[in-house]
Amino acid sequence: MPHEPVGPAVHGDGEALASPFVKCLLRLIRTQDSFGLWEGHSDAELLAEFIITKQQQRAVPFGGDPDPDALWRLDMFYTAVALAIEERSGVSTSPTIEMKPVGASGGWAFCRDVHRFGFETFRKLAEAGTKLVDDATAAIEA
Repeated sequence: MPHEPVGPAVHGDGEALASPFVKCLLRLIRTQDSFGLWEGHSDAELLAEFIITKQQQRAVPFGGDPDPDALWRLDMFYTAVALAIEERSGVSTSPTIEMKPVGASGGWAFCRDVHRFGFETFRKLAEAGTKLVDDATAAIEA
């Protein structure tokens, strides 16, 4: 089944859930559900873990290893970016850094506040992913 390419950034949360990047992220998340536990969940419910308010971010302690959920969010987001770039450009892509707990990852030197990775709204999630995809495909096409 062909998927629509990632398009321009969206402006509302309802539109954000329908954006091509978010649809790509949702496909990726749903492929992780090998036991069917998320089948009855709405798209908004599946993406709820990516929504972190400023108050929630401030409550997250900075020291120590990042929460496995934060690492999962980071991995899913950037894997979806790579997948969307590949769908739009036809060029094979993949994320280049795998984040791991216990300080085993060189990626931490580049990713500040991994503990707090998330977005305030669905719109901001869609805009961030779409911008990365747009920038990368523009660079590929240049």
